[in-house]
Amino acid sequence: MDVILVDERDVQVGTMEKLEVHQKALLHRAFSIFIFNSKGEMLLQQRAANKYHSAGLWTNACCSHPQPGEDTLAAAQLRLEMEMGIVTPIQKAFEFTYRTSFDNGLTEYEFDHVFVGEYDGQIVPNQDEVSDYCFKSMKDIRESIQSHPQKYSEWFKIAFPQVELYRKMQSNS
Repeated sequence: MDVILVDERDVQVGTMEKLEVHQKALLHRAFSIFIFNSKGEMLLQQRAANKYHSAGLWTNACCSHPQPGEDTLAAAQLRLEMEMGIVTPIQKAFEFTYRTSFDNGLTEYEFDHVFVGEYDGQIVPNQDEVSDYCFKSMKDIRESIQSHPQKYSEWFKIAFPQVELYRKMQSNS
C-alpha cells in the first residue's frame, strides 16, 4: 500500500510504499479517529499482536493512512467500518505532526488528521487489527496513561490531551 508524502503544511509532495516510508522516517499523511459513547466515554482498542509496530498497545478507536487520490475523511470513515465495524458520522477536530521511533528500526513521522464521532451501537472488531476494545472515562484514561504509559501507543499519548482540550472547548461553546 502506498501512502501520501507531505510537507509540514500537509501539501502532497509524492507517494511511497508504506513500509519504506516508515523505514526512511518520511513525513506522510495519516488520520486518527476518536469515538465516544453517549456517556462521554472514549472507545479504546488494543492493537492486534501481529501489527508491525505498537502491537498489543492500547490506542484510540482507529488509525491509518489515506491512499493516494483518496479523500482523508472518506478514508477515515471506511477504515473505521473495516477495523471496528462502526458506521457513524465523524468530524475533523484538529491536526498535529509527531515523530517517534520504534525498537524495530521503524519511525512514524505523520501529519495526523484527528476526527471525532459518537457511537452507541454494536462493535464488531476486525481480529487482524484489534485484539480487544473497551470504553473508558477520560479521567480513567488520563490516570492510566500517567501510571502505565507503556500500555499506550505513542501517538495516543500525544493526541489524548489535545482531544481532551477539544472536547472541553466543544462543551463550552
